[in-house]
Amino acid sequence: MLKLINTGLGRTGTTSLKVALERLGYGPCFHMFDIIGNEERLAQWEKIICDGQHPDWEAVFDGYTSAADGPSAIYYREIAEAFPEAKIILTVRDAESWYQSTYDTLYQLVLMSEKNPPIADSLQARIYRITSTMVWDGVFHGRFSDKDYAIEIFNNHNQEIIQNVGLDNLLVYDVKQGWEPLCSFLGVDVPPGDFPHVNDTESMRAKLRQMGSGRPDTVAGAPATSR
Repeated sequence: MLKLINTGLGRTGTTSLKVALERLGYGPCFHMFDIIGNEERLAQWEKIICDGQHPDWEAVFDGYTSAADGPSAIYYREIAEAFPEAKIILTVRDAESWYQSTYDTLYQLVLMSEKNPPIADSLQARIYRITSTMVWDGVFHGRFSDKDYAIEIFNNHNQEIIQNVGLDNLLVYDVKQGWEPLCSFLGVDVPPGDFPHVNDTESMRAKLRQMGSGRPDTVAGAPATSR
């Protein structure tokens, strides 16, 4: 059963948060990587995202304690309704740097796919369909290349969550803050070692280059909405 839902959009530290949550005992943490790396789960989410299926959310997240990145940010209302006791973490970041990071990484996969469309029904095509339907055509209405519009959507998304989630159940969190605010919110001890910072821009670019090469061994690690 989910005890925690991350509602921050991709490139706000969602992958770092996943690693941190799992170290704090909130794992396994569902992430977009779990969809991309599993054929059965990919098909399941194609029905939810592309076909508009209303799923049994408890079945979807069976075996997971938390959810971060991708779907949890977009479907947070439905997921929170299914798990009313779950805590909510909104990962945030300076809007300008968020846009640049997203444009330089995730959005490059969109541009590559538009220039060289993947083979129909291939794994790459299915992933592109999911991310486009959910994020680029969904959240950003096909206008992510319009920086001002994309930043407005980003800010509106964050503000909507702050307004709609009770403050006693919400942590607005920049992963640069490290362990202390996260552990305080969860009521757990600060673990030894540094807070994890993973999936930075350069490593994301490397994954994108691998994706563009069509290497099948890289698809499971392909980014969708992460940082």
